[in-house]
Amino acid sequence: MIDLSKTEIVANFDFGTAVDAIKDSYIAASNKAVTLPPVGHIEFPQSNGDCHIKAGHIHGQRAFVIKIATGFYNNPKQGLPSSNGMMVAFSAMTGEPLAVLKDEGWLTDMRTGIGGALATRALSRPDAQRVLILGAGLQCLFQAECLENLSPEPLDYVIWGRSMQKAEVAAKQLVGLGLKARSVENLQDAVANAEIIITTTPSTKPLIAADWVRPGTHITAIGADCIGKQELETGLVLKADLAVCDLIGQSLDHGEFQHAQSSGKLSNLVELGQILSETHPGRPAKNAITISDLTGIAPQDIAITGAVLNEFTAKAE
Repeated sequence: MIDLSKTEIVANFDFGTAVDAIKDSYIAASNKAVTLPPVGHIEFPQSNGDCHIKAGHIHGQRAFVIKIATGFYNNPKQGLPSSNGMMVAFSAMTGEPLAVLKDEGWLTDMRTGIGGALATRALSRPDAQRVLILGAGLQCLFQAECLENLSPEPLDYVIWGRSMQKAEVAAKQLVGLGLKARSVENLQDAVANAEIIITTTPSTKPLIAADWVRPGTHITAIGADCIGKQELETGLVLKADLAVCDLIGQSLDHGEFQHAQSSGKLSNLVELGQILSETHPGRPAKNAITISDLTGIAPQDIAITGAVLNEFTAKAE
């Protein structure tokens, strides 16, 4: 059985291959070419943490994957990363274990970054340049770096966080990666100026009001991935011209759209796979407000795990 450490995983990771695999995984999910059991959640309110267990099989692939991912949001105060976890791959033919990828949460962070970048590129205006990221943690860095890698032209990044100090640190890290970035303190003004907004916080209260957002803006909402989390005012979701999610069942149950669903007024959701396969036209107009709610789906984990294992196997031959 293959046993890979985080260092070995990173050494066997190819960004372009992973992007193609994850794009295909969204399309497979929307085409119902996957088997997905319900997502498992364990909450640790006393530690400000949670654990997600996601599993699934993309039909026709030789392996199915079980992913355990944790997020403990007080960890940075102790000098520890907020995310951790591992992927375990099994044969879809015999059930035998094939590989353990001890990624320490890196693959989850990367596939989330790639998923966000795919959604943002597919739904934002082609000429959009000004990007606002809410949240100054690891996912802020992954979202910006992945989006930059998929964008034909350099973008301008503004980082907002509850802690101005952390926002400044994140902006400096992005500058160190060669991106144009700065921190910002006034969230309302930053939202009004943004053409692309990416939210990456674990907030349980809305951070962005409906009347702050300018026409033509695209929002990729990443943070709400369990019941009770919310980053966008419900009225903002309801007034969007196009609402897109990675998986309708997950989004309405524990994603950003759970709150709009509770209002009874949310309808006509589109899945990201429909946009990426071009079976849905996507952005309806230049001045439209579009929102994508990404809860993270098991096919992403299967795809990125397969991409790493294929690269590792090819090198070993």
